[in-house]
Amino acid sequence: MRSIKITATAAVILLTGGLLIVMRQGSAQPTNISTYEPERMKDFKKPDPAQLKSKLSSEQFNVTQQCGTEPPFHNAYWDNHKPGIYVDVVSGQPLFSSLDKFDSGTGWPSFTQPINSADVVEKKDSTLGMERNEVRSSAADSHLGHVFNDGPSANGMRYRINSAALKFIPMEDMDQAGYSQYLAPFVKAGLIKAAVHETAILAGGCFWGMEEIIRKIPGVVKTTVGYSGGKTADPTYEDVSTGATGHAESIQVVFDPARLSYEGLLDYFFRMHDPTTLNQQHNDVGTQYRSAIFYTSDEQKQTAERVKRRWDKSGKFKRPITTEITAATTFYPAEEYHQKYLVKHPGGYTCHVLRD
Repeated sequence: MRSIKITATAAVILLTGGLLIVMRQGSAQPTNISTYEPERMKDFKKPDPAQLKSKLSSEQFNVTQQCGTEPPFHNAYWDNHKPGIYVDVVSGQPLFSSLDKFDSGTGWPSFTQPINSADVVEKKDSTLGMERNEVRSSAADSHLGHVFNDGPSANGMRYRINSAALKFIPMEDMDQAGYSQYLAPFVKAGLIKAAVHETAILAGGCFWGMEEIIRKIPGVVKTTVGYSGGKTADPTYEDVSTGATGHAESIQVVFDPARLSYEGLLDYFFRMHDPTTLNQQHNDVGTQYRSAIFYTSDEQKQTAERVKRRWDKSGKFKRPITTEITAATTFYPAEEYHQKYLVKHPGGYTCHVLRD
């Protein structure tokens, strides 16, 4: 990150032009209000004010929803020098990169440009008896701060942003957090190696509970619930529920093998469900609830067979393991309402628990 001091005229005007900035103890803390998935950002719906108030801190709500301004030098990211990206605290939309962050001397995070100019919308602001350009996020319409034309780069822009409007995603966490597509500039800068991903497809009963456990495993990059191992093209949940299509409720798991081995993932798999009950997982009965590993390579097949044998001999189960090991065929993603179901419905139905 570059370090450069600029004239803090704008900050002086803000502080002397009648704007009351209340000094608060502490600073805005990152908040998890959404699960970011790039392909679904176009369908993002902003939560209503009551939901936002319950999820955001009072300072985050004041800044993003009421166009407030946090105090300079007393906020989370003004002096953050770690590599990563800054996303909208409401929607998770990527907005700014540490590669474009600089020390403006004003006490607020400052950037020379957004990651994508279309994602940061400018709006005329005539408050405080002056004309300024307010900037807002395009997806959630969050107030972010203002942009000025006194920046250090060729474009001459300085985006003065409130920390409370942002959540910082460290570079090393971007892949697992769903922001892998924004890693290329960091790879080019020599700050991180390009990520290599592998895909696994697992079935072990109702996919809601399995996904909730798997998506939190370190090294897992993305999870998608769907249907595998059947004979009907493009099945619906209702089709699969009859048991006639031959599909199993499954999880497609994209993971980073440098952080999580396939064998390690399978160990989690055998810990989170009962692999000894044929075509059944607790109260869920039918072939769609069978235990299965759908391998995508010969290496995965060999690993799966070895891990299954090891668990069968481990003494952890009173009955033989019935887990099916078969070649993966077409994986059909389930309907949207099934994706991250327990994130959308905390406390919803699950029959899965991660055993020791």
